[in-house]
Amino acid sequence: QVPLVESGGGLVQAGGSLRLSCATSGRTFSTYAMKWFRQAPGKEREFVAAINWNESTYAGSVKGRFTISRDNAKNTMYLQMNSLTPEDTAVYYCAADLAGTRWWGQGTQVTVSS
Repeated sequence: QVPLVESGGGLVQAGGSLRLSCATSGRTFSTYAMKWFRQAPGKEREFVAAINWNESTYAGSVKGRFTISRDNAKNTMYLQMNSLTPEDTAVYYCAADLAGTRWWGQGTQVTVSS
């Protein structure tokens, strides 16, 4: 079991920024492929961004606005979100992948007001 705890969500006006964090424990964080997903009301959960070692990928809807990063020494992954729009409103989840298994965090709410 990999405990994942997200934080940093909240209410922000359109055009604003937030930084989400996903923290875990253990000595093997650097071996996980880490990802962010989000789920808006009434919609399916969707991929946002991923980082594996130093390679990162993004969904088209967030590319150029969001930046994913990780600090293996702190067992923490981040998602810097800039130029937020109401369409970014969702519960954001972090996930850790290793050897075909995925663990999920509990999610953090991001609400962007217009």
